[in-house]
Amino acid sequence: MIELRKFGEPRLLFGHNQSIEDPRDGLTLFGTLDDGKPFGIRWGVIGTSDGIKRFKKWVERINTPIYDVVEESQPKDARPPFLGFETTFRIPWSAKPALEIEVPETDILGCVYLEDAHQRVYKTVDLFSTRILKAVTNEESQADIWFVVIPDYIHKYCRPKSVVEARLRIGSKVKIAPRVLKQLRSQTSFLPEYQEDNVAPYYFELNFHNQLKARLLKSRALTQIIRESTIAPWDFPDSWGKPARGMDKMQAAVAWNISTAVFYKCGGRPWKINEIRDGVCYIGLVFKQLPENTTGGNACCAAQMFLDSGDGVVFKGNVGPWYNPEDGDYHLDRKAAANLIGLALDTYKGKMNQPPSELFIHGKVDFNDEEWAGFREAAGSKTNLVGVRIKESNELKLFRKSKMPVLRGIAYIHSKRKAYLWSRGYVPRLQTYPGREVPNPLLVDVCRGRVEIDVVLNDLLALTKLNYNTCVFADGVPVTLRFANAVGEILTAGPLTRDDKIEPPLPFKHYI
Repeated sequence: MIELRKFGEPRLLFGHNQSIEDPRDGLTLFGTLDDGKPFGIRWGVIGTSDGIKRFKKWVERINTPIYDVVEESQPKDARPPFLGFETTFRIPWSAKPALEIEVPETDILGCVYLEDAHQRVYKTVDLFSTRILKAVTNEESQADIWFVVIPDYIHKYCRPKSVVEARLRIGSKVKIAPRVLKQLRSQTSFLPEYQEDNVAPYYFELNFHNQLKARLLKSRALTQIIRESTIAPWDFPDSWGKPARGMDKMQAAVAWNISTAVFYKCGGRPWKINEIRDGVCYIGLVFKQLPENTTGGNACCAAQMFLDSGDGVVFKGNVGPWYNPEDGDYHLDRKAAANLIGLALDTYKGKMNQPPSELFIHGKVDFNDEEWAGFREAAGSKTNLVGVRIKESNELKLFRKSKMPVLRGIAYIHSKRKAYLWSRGYVPRLQTYPGREVPNPLLVDVCRGRVEIDVVLNDLLALTKLNYNTCVFADGVPVTLRFANAVGEILTAGPLTRDDKIEPPLPFKHYI
């Protein structure tokens, strides 16, 4: 059965029941699938005084057309202009925020240069999270979304491997050794230096983005984190006087990406897949290692996508010892597997009033017998349950007799249950390959259940076009695994334990 096959590009559905391949073309020509809120974007902003000013100017600018700088050698179709937010999304976005919070830059500099990395990231996040939480709780006027505008030095110094230069470093008053943290897991200390306020920073990931999202999750405050140099590149020149990051050439792309994400987070669907089967549900299953200073083991995270509506919700499964050192894989026990799928099906039935006819579980590893028995038990006999292992592979390369790489949508069918799918590649509509390296395929293995391999590959291509956090022709990874992974990054950024209760499922927008 070995053969090479080209699958057609999935089309997206937009306003007026019109379909087209490229989301930017669809939004420009036909508008969004949903109308959006008639009053438009009700937003809040938090940042330094200069950061807030820069963002307000950017909002004013995206209400007018923006064109990227395209070199003569580049195809213009790959970099379409942004015609303005209200023109594209059919709702207003006023340059005046509903809420505005200034964080003194002196306060940020007093935190972002701390020597101890845990104290540095935690206290920097605290400057923003506490102010947002206070506004959510106390302000009569509320924002649908908060824009967290950060100086570039926060991005530089508040990441896992960041190091502050000796000339800028500020000594930390409290620094707790790893061996002491291990002791504090199982016993309480009454020493003042080991009280909760001092220990808390060490239970969080060293990542400003993930930690801020995790600490705001219970408040359900929606955020969009933006670097100042992304929206005002001309204000941050290099030694030659040119924008240091080169973002001045990508301002239309920035406008497309941020605007689409904001429209989605504020309650509207920009598009959905056209011509798909009814009753299809996908779940992406991802395991994450919890920070070593927390109790438990590994966190199981799942993202559920209703393909026929374009909606998605996420679940946090149980925390437990899911890692098997013998085979290097992660697997749930039967009870945890049944609970996770049961929660997903309850959500589906609540929305669709019936169980799905087909339920696909996407994972990066195979499903063992105990795990699959739990999934099967929860799914019942009315749902066709299929397990698919998906991972990026570099074991196979495909080349064309051309300057351009292999076409997106090419699949090497290895057998009835296994194939290699090039979800990245040359796109005729764009007249280019939107990448830099030779594209690698996705290894697609139907390891459980029964389904035609063509059905799986077609749907995977469709799922690469549902990443509402950006506005590109297609992503290289299906949204199930992309968002499940993003959810896992946020959920494991803080101190989860086995005693944590499963929260009601939340939409993707709370984690991206």
